[in-house]
Amino acid sequence: MENIPTARTLWKRIKLVIMSEWQTFALVTVGTFFYALGVSAFTLPYRFPDAGVTGIAVLLKYTLNFPPSVFILAANVFLLLWGWRELSKRFVFWTTYSVIIFSVMLQGLEMVTFPRITDMFLVAVAAGIVKGIGGGMVFRTGASSGGTDVIVSVLRKRFGVEIGKYSFYLNLFILMASIGIVGIERMLYGAVATYISGQTTDSVLSSFDKRRLIFLVTDTPDEIKHYISEELHRGSTALYSEGGFSGEKKQTLMCLLTPRQVMELKRWLAKNYPKSFMAVTEASEVLGKGFKRWRNV
Repeated sequence: MENIPTARTLWKRIKLVIMSEWQTFALVTVGTFFYALGVSAFTLPYRFPDAGVTGIAVLLKYTLNFPPSVFILAANVFLLLWGWRELSKRFVFWTTYSVIIFSVMLQGLEMVTFPRITDMFLVAVAAGIVKGIGGGMVFRTGASSGGTDVIVSVLRKRFGVEIGKYSFYLNLFILMASIGIVGIERMLYGAVATYISGQTTDSVLSSFDKRRLIFLVTDTPDEIKHYISEELHRGSTALYSEGGFSGEKKQTLMCLLTPRQVMELKRWLAKNYPKSFMAVTEASEVLGKGFKRWRNV
């Protein structure tokens, strides 16, 4: 009976975290479903290998018929306990949630019969895209799907190692080890799927934070600042500058806009202030008020 209040308190805290981060809850849930779908529909039925802990789990499925969901859950328990002291509590909480629902979804999707595709290369592409979308949605929240992501995250924090390089080596070792089980042809298909998955994940992550960094040199800064603020609902920063050739004192406006807002600003400038000078560049990530939250880093 003494454990009941503790359990209730824990459940209240979990509900509070979910309610305060409902967007994270939604993204992790949907992203994990996509990843589970990629494994169940495009990996296991075609005896493709996979990367990370999931890769080891599917190899055990092929050789010993051991349920992947059970191995993934068990392996991640040890990894998350190891990472508890090294990683943020938020990261561990949402990664734990992702691992649990991934195991449940994987087990449930085993009962679903998916349409058979005869083109193996097309299957590999589909596997990479679906899993990459799912992984990107989960990573966008500042969490992960567990497995080797926990290992490389701890290594990065403790030793400052390059996370992408070591993740690549770990996954390459698992893929190479699968040759004796699935054959070299299916191993290559698995490698293609893994590569596409990584590229898709990067694309998903960049699409969430895609912004254009604008530098605008003008003789009428007040009117343009007013337009950016009132019509585009964005802030701007005035940088006091001097022309390298003319020596004229001017203001250079800096602001961050979406691609669509950039087009609106360009049309407005072409119509009203065609002598303005504007440079547009890609901002791969934007952190701060009005953009990505620091707590999601």
